[in-house]
Amino acid sequence: MTDAVNTYPGERLGLPATGSGSIGRVGRRIGALAIDYTAATIIATAFLGFDQFALPTEAGLSQFAPMLVFALLQILFIPTAGGSPGHRILGMRVVRLDGGWVGLWRPIVRTLLLIVVVPAVIWDADQRGLHDKLVGTVLIRA
Repeated sequence: MTDAVNTYPGERLGLPATGSGSIGRVGRRIGALAIDYTAATIIATAFLGFDQFALPTEAGLSQFAPMLVFALLQILFIPTAGGSPGHRILGMRVVRLDGGWVGLWRPIVRTLLLIVVVPAVIWDADQRGLHDKLVGTVLIRA
């Protein structure tokens, strides 16, 4: 008797190996994160007066402005556009495993866990971070 071995990420979830509907790979995820955080920093700088060169004692709450804008982008775009701007630009979307609408609470919890960072860098064999596993979502190629 042999154990079933997954040959590609997402096989256990019934997703294809490549193309539309397959797991969004690491390179695309990092690229999407870079796009989203760059956009958040630009928005925070333009509208909230974020000063990345201020000393910690001078910055106050403005040092968290890019992170807050990043979180807002995630929470607004995932349920409405199917993914953050970075996800959509790089051809990915966030979906529920059962195929339903992600709703409102999943993006909020997912984003809070993403901001903590640790859940996002711990993956399973299907390359799903803990932030996706805990809310029942998966990042796939569109």
